[in-house]
Amino acid sequence: MNALPRTPLLIALLLAAGSSYAAGVNIGIVAPQNGNFAPLGAQITTGANFEVQALQDSATVVDEPCTEDGGRAVAESLITAKAQVAIGFLCSETLEGALPRLKEAGIPVITVSVRSHIVMEDAFKNGWPFFRLAPVDSTEAAMAVDTILKSWVAEPMALIEDGTIHGRELVEAVRNALEEKGLKPVFTDTYRPGQEQQIALVRRLKKAGATRVFVGGDRSDGAVIARDAHSENIPLTLMGGDAMRAANQPVPLADGVEAIALPDYASLPVAQTTAQAMRAKGIEPDGYILPAAAAVLIANQAAESAKAENKSIADKLIGTAFQTPIGQITFGQNHELMENPYRLLEWRGNAFVPPTPPSN
Repeated sequence: MNALPRTPLLIALLLAAGSSYAAGVNIGIVAPQNGNFAPLGAQITTGANFEVQALQDSATVVDEPCTEDGGRAVAESLITAKAQVAIGFLCSETLEGALPRLKEAGIPVITVSVRSHIVMEDAFKNGWPFFRLAPVDSTEAAMAVDTILKSWVAEPMALIEDGTIHGRELVEAVRNALEEKGLKPVFTDTYRPGQEQQIALVRRLKKAGATRVFVGGDRSDGAVIARDAHSENIPLTLMGGDAMRAANQPVPLADGVEAIALPDYASLPVAQTTAQAMRAKGIEPDGYILPAAAAVLIANQAAESAKAENKSIADKLIGTAFQTPIGQITFGQNHELMENPYRLLEWRGNAFVPPTPPSN
C-alpha cells in the first residue's frame, strides 16, 4: 500500500494525538508512528482522524511499536487517556500484550489488519474484547469455493499451487471443500514459481482437458501462465486468490484473469460520499484509510448505543449491522465478520473490477 503525501492537512491529523474535537466518544487510535510500518500507520491515523472529526468525537493517537513487550504500554496509554474504544492495531504482537489489560479496563478493540487465528482463539478463550475488520484466511477459500460451485461446476477444472505455505493451504482448503460437494479436479499440480515461462504446465493442463484453473500463487506466476496459454492457443480461464493484487510486472496480467480478492474500497458505490469528502481535503482514500474510518464509525455507533441502552460497548458490537464506507459490517458471536469481504474480481485494463455480467 502506498504511503500518503505529507500534505499540511495530513501532518495536522498526525499531530492530533491527545486532541479532542468535541465531547463525543473518546476513541483510541493505535498505529505505528515510526519505523518501517509508519506509512501504514499514517493511513490508519489519517482515516481514523478524518472520521473522528466528521463525528465530532475525540481521539487519542497511541504509537504502536509492534514489539512483544510493547502491548502493555499501549494499553496503559489508552487507559490513561480514558479511551472508550480502541481501533487500528497493525501488529499481532501489540494485541497479545494489550488485550489482557484492556479487558480489565473494559476497552474493546477493533483491528483493521491482524488476521491471526491464534490471537482470536486466545481472545475468545480469555474473554478479551477483540473484534476485527480483517478477514481470516479461511474466508478467501470459502469465497473461492462458492464461486467455483456457481460458475465452474460443469467445467473441467484444475487446481495448481506454487508450493508456498499460503498457496498450498489455500488450494488444499478449496479442494477439500469441493470434494465434499462431489466436485473433483481433472488435474492438480505443484508448479515451480518464479519461472520466465510455464509452457510445459499449460500443455499438461490442456492434456488433462482442463478449461478452468484455480491458481494458488502470486500475480507474476498467474500472468506468465495466462500469457503462455494464450501463445499456445490453449483456452484457459484463470482464477487466483488475493495474492493477485500486486504490482503488474514484470509480465502484465491479461484481461479476463479473475481473482478472489478484497476490493478497492474507494471504488465501491457505498464509499463514494466518504471518498469524495476525503479527496476534497487532500486525502486519497487508499490502503487502510477507509477501513480505519469505518472502524471509527462502528466504534462511535456502538458506544452511543451502549450509553443509551446502558450496556457495554462490546455487547453492542456483537450482532449489530453497521453501515460503513466499506460496506455493511456485522460481528458475530465469535467477534469475526459475518459478511465475507472477498469478492470475485476480473482484471480489465489496469485494475481488478467486478466481472461484466453475461449478455442475454
